Amino acid sequence: MGIPLKRYLTTWLKTALKEKMVFVGGPRQVGKTTLAFQLLGNADPEQSAYFNWDIHGTKTRILNHELPVDQKLLVFDEIHKYRQWRNFLKGLFDQYKSKKEILVTGSARLDVFRRGGDALTGRYHYYRFHPLSLCEISQQPKSSDLDHLLKFGGFPEPFLKGEERAWKVWQNERVTRVVQEDLISLERVNELSQLSLLAEILPIRVGSLLSLNNLRTELKVSYEAVARWIEIFDNLYYSFRISPFGFAPLRTAKKEKKLYLWDWSSVPNESARVENFVASHLLKYCHARYDHFGERLELLFLRSPIGKEIDFLVCDRKKPVFAVECKSGDREVSSSIKYFAPRMPIPRFFQVHLGKKHVEVKDYRTEIIPMTQFGKWLGV
Repeated sequence: MGIPLKRYLTTWLKTALKEKMVFVGGPRQVGKTTLAFQLLGNADPEQSAYFNWDIHGTKTRILNHELPVDQKLLVFDEIHKYRQWRNFLKGLFDQYKSKKEILVTGSARLDVFRRGGDALTGRYHYYRFHPLSLCEISQQPKSSDLDHLLKFGGFPEPFLKGEERAWKVWQNERVTRVVQEDLISLERVNELSQLSLLAEILPIRVGSLLSLNNLRTELKVSYEAVARWIEIFDNLYYSFRISPFGFAPLRTAKKEKKLYLWDWSSVPNESARVENFVASHLLKYCHARYDHFGERLELLFLRSPIGKEIDFLVCDRKKPVFAVECKSGDREVSSSIKYFAPRMPIPRFFQVHLGKKHVEVKDYRTEIIPMTQFGKWLGV
């Protein structure tokens, strides 16, 4: 696999940096530092415009305001670990906003800590950075690109190595870091063994309604505890959940959310992994349209009282925009689409699959489309 030359946020960040500070959050190891180096035009971590709070000697440079004279862009990585980071960035922006561009990167702590005060209100744009997707790895993605991405996931390190041994080691290390490092830095918890067990359980729950009562019984803890733990994993960019769409004529039978993981390659069941893969692409699309264009898109799913279900529904301010149904092969329009199309005001349906068939079925406002073409259509 060739190394991606340009991530999807690159052009947008260049525009946003001319307006305000830019914060980029997202999962650990998703490529935030590499993105910063791309924007700096120099991948040397020792360069004077790159400030990483974790690097020895950087703290003194930051506290002394030792800024490079001839560098327009300044990058601060993990600066949120500095207790006075909000006031520091506020003062820096107010002093240099017409002369310097400021990029701040971080993972879960940045996302949580930035909400903790109003010192930076109105001074920054926030972008969520996602793993690699089909249109990032190729302008004309092929079946081999799809297979590689499904197997090794969208995190750059295992994807680029493309080796099963390296992928397995990376996965083990990632779960350990999420539970034993990121989690402890954000939450006071004493049940690390049970949280590790929960992290092992969740991949087999992907694509199904997540029953917190069942998890509570399995882990032998209170409902409140397991609900809080799932929320923690969501905050740590380990998992994400989508809610059912509420529409009066077709009230949903249940209110449980569906579970997915940021690393779809850790999902053991093949059909669930494909569904997670599509969910991740759609979440990335919704976040990108919200963060850069201000479109209030939301990713949901659709379920009728009699059990008919559409895997995904993208809404804009609660108004359906398009629906997506996942299938493993190219086939005729699914029974779920046939059920919902005459009953719901959804402008467009996509039935995505792993085959090659690409046709439009006007009677059901449906496009049966290969996964590679749908990824290209999403554009992120």
